Amino acid sequence: MKNKIISILVILILSVSIFLVSFANKNYSKAKEVYQVYLNGNKIGMIANDEDLYDLINERQKEIKKKYNVKNVYPPNGFDIVKSYTYEDMVNDVDEIYNQIEKEDDFTIKGYTITIHKTEKDEETGKVPDDIVIHVLNKKVFNEAIKRFVYSFIGKDAYNNYLNNTQPEIKDVGKIIQKMYFSENITIKEDNISVKEKIYTDATQLSQYLLFGSDIKQEEYTIKTGDTIPKISENHKLNPEEFLIANPKYRDENSLLTIGDNVSIALINPQLSLVTEMYVVEDVEQYFEKQTVYDEKKPYGYSKVTQQGVNGITRFTETYKSVNGEPGAANVLKKEVLREKVNQITTKGKKVNYGSISGNFIDTGGTWAWPTNSGYKITSNYAWRWGKLHAALDIAWLPRRSPIYAAGDGVVVTATRGSGSGWSLGNYVVIKHDNNIYTQYAHMDVISVSAGQTVKKGQVLGGMGDTGRATGVHLHFAAFHGMPYQGGQPFNPMQLYR
Repeated sequence: MKNKIISILVILILSVSIFLVSFANKNYSKAKEVYQVYLNGNKIGMIANDEDLYDLINERQKEIKKKYNVKNVYPPNGFDIVKSYTYEDMVNDVDEIYNQIEKEDDFTIKGYTITIHKTEKDEETGKVPDDIVIHVLNKKVFNEAIKRFVYSFIGKDAYNNYLNNTQPEIKDVGKIIQKMYFSENITIKEDNISVKEKIYTDATQLSQYLLFGSDIKQEEYTIKTGDTIPKISENHKLNPEEFLIANPKYRDENSLLTIGDNVSIALINPQLSLVTEMYVVEDVEQYFEKQTVYDEKKPYGYSKVTQQGVNGITRFTETYKSVNGEPGAANVLKKEVLREKVNQITTKGKKVNYGSISGNFIDTGGTWAWPTNSGYKITSNYAWRWGKLHAALDIAWLPRRSPIYAAGDGVVVTATRGSGSGWSLGNYVVIKHDNNIYTQYAHMDVISVSAGQTVKKGQVLGGMGDTGRATGVHLHFAAFHGMPYQGGQPFNPMQLYR
């Protein structure tokens, strides 16, 4: 009985096997090669020949080929096509698949995607900005735009001399670029780019974007009688250097303007940070001070210049980093006095006692005192930069804790050590003077006065430092009509000395 059951099972297995082989041979011989089409992960149909679809896209998209001057247009980035086999006769028409693709997504062309990865935090938000993505048709467009961006800040000749290692040797004075780079990380890859994206085909357009950003306002100004580049710049919240970038036909801020001509007053907003490490040797004029001495033998009201002043000259050798043409704090390597400064001395009769004044203050005989010792350099003027006002003078090249003097008689209204809303200024002092004038002294290393204290012109307020947001030891010296940050309006501190 057992053997009979086994025999029956063997016969059944053989019969099923023969049937399956016969069925497979019969049907596989009829299987068709087809192409399954997917868009964004969804199956949209099946076609007999993939080349027919690619050819149809190229045939129908002549306008795109003409616009970008390319030979081929490609399916969307979410497109995929897979070879397979089927026993069905239901194959979609190529036109049907093309129409569905055109309806649901955008066609693409070959190009390059450039990603600018920001690495440094924004000063205002404290956050690293989002990456910037740019699409170009070819690498030449991007490379040419980058060159033009660099030319705007350092000039064509300086850039080419740096690249070719042909920078002029410094004999007496001059400067050379030691290193040049972008602070951002830039990646570039070949890509299929949607024709709905902004694709740069012209280096001029791309360089304008890199300089001014996507929100560039092509505002123009018509030159009038009496206009100068510094005057136009100031009136439109521009730095003269920014004006020259927007209007490259002018060589420098002293260039002559033609009445009736139109100039661009677009605000610069660089999308890249070009860092240049500079080595500089320069002669800086040290302006003589007006010193007053008193002769008790002379009557009150007597005044005579008894020694003429002569400006001195100091040769500085330094290194510093510049970002998009804006220099940072300098590292002074050497200081050489080429000509000693001779102060102008005015002899006056019978001195009036104003009380004790500390420090090494030199009475200039004027209403306002300079807030630092001599030997300084103004590294950043009161000026507009990228639509923002640097509303102060940055005075540097003096040692840490070098004395800071009150610019005039007044009352200390603020003596803060970097807390509250003024944290970026570090330790700073604000003095109220007559006629609603306020002066501010920031980034101090030490403060030697307190709020409510009355001070005299030339009195020591503290020492220079780099507290707060500062790249090196310097004094941030500002002047206001009204209380700073409480409705007071800044003005150029140099106006105090004119």
